[in-house]
Amino acid sequence: MTCRYLPIEWRVLPRRAHLELRVMSGAASLVSASLAPTRAIRVGYCIDSFDVGGTELNALRTLEALDRQRFQVTVFHFHESGPLRPRYESLGVELLHLPIGALYAPRTVVQGMRFLRLLRRNRIQLVHTHDVYTNIFAAFWARLGGYRIIASRRWLDDVPRPGLAVLNRWSYRLAHRVLANSALTTRFLVDNERVPATRVVELPNFVEERAFRAVSAEVRSARLRSWGVPPDAFVIGAVARLAPVKNHAVLLRALARLGEETHLVLIGEGSARAALEELARKLHVDARVHFTGELLEPTNLHQFFDVSVLCSRSEGFPNSVIEALAAGCPVVATPVGGVPEVIVHRRTGLMVAVDDVDTLAASLEELRVDAGLRGRLSEAGLACVRIKYHQSVVIARLEALYQDLAPGTDNKDALLT
Repeated sequence: MTCRYLPIEWRVLPRRAHLELRVMSGAASLVSASLAPTRAIRVGYCIDSFDVGGTELNALRTLEALDRQRFQVTVFHFHESGPLRPRYESLGVELLHLPIGALYAPRTVVQGMRFLRLLRRNRIQLVHTHDVYTNIFAAFWARLGGYRIIASRRWLDDVPRPGLAVLNRWSYRLAHRVLANSALTTRFLVDNERVPATRVVELPNFVEERAFRAVSAEVRSARLRSWGVPPDAFVIGAVARLAPVKNHAVLLRALARLGEETHLVLIGEGSARAALEELARKLHVDARVHFTGELLEPTNLHQFFDVSVLCSRSEGFPNSVIEALAAGCPVVATPVGGVPEVIVHRRTGLMVAVDDVDTLAASLEELRVDAGLRGRLSEAGLACVRIKYHQSVVIARLEALYQDLAPGTDNKDALLT
């Protein structure tokens, strides 16, 4: 039996009395998994920090979604504290701190040897890294210890220092698989980083079922009042860290061209906040701009907007876009990173060029006056997310990959070439 809408095929194996799940994903090779492993697979889950960001949130949400009976996870982390740490602790997983310094420092070598000892002590079968620092550090030491490795690429060109890009490219040579969160990132890995296509697995970001749950109209009104938004306002909003790459300044300039009935809510915190507050004052829109700070809660925050905006200059695959669509909120976005894989202009959202203030303002005004367009975009976007980016679809593919790569789970050695 084959599903018409999802790349999943169920078949009964001739020699074993269970079902096998086969998943196809872009340039990824075929991965498969038994649905009834005899024991939990032990995964070494490597993260840089507990801070809030797209990569960090995706790693946490993935861990929260994994089948805890099939996968036993140990989390290795470089930074000891951060706002996301309580959510990791609530999962009951073991958290092991690796306080490394510079990647070339003697202290880092000591922690590398300690990392190997901890992998052996915890009987880890598979190491999964999530960011540039853990790719570089953990891939080298795990390969030295003979472990299976899954590295990650969740960005295009946003690395802290140029030298890290070279080391990160080298780490991909050591990994058995590299996860890419969009088709664009997959092409970048194959064409620019020279990773064999057979080693790249496209695994997009996802949304949990709770992202589709709406609060009542009363709760929505109360939340907007708490932010200082008047009851009759047309609300545009953005959920993103306040950093230059997110380009909130162009959104403020677009707001200055819109009527007094339009208000802007910015959810997030970051180094650009003071500059954005000053720009809002210079543009005389500060009374219509509402900074909420960083909000960490299970509620899908996009449902408090009439339109959600992403005006970034660069992205990998932004969580905020699929979260907005799951909330039934129309999206206006720039065509960066994996955004065009989700937003089809005038079908699942509206697309505007980077730094195009005129078109951004016009698009927002069109959505304000055209409730029918908002409704059509909302309906199409919601359907797209449920089919392609729901947690149940994406996590099944990752679990199948874990099952195939972990030693002693009936996987095929050919998958490790």
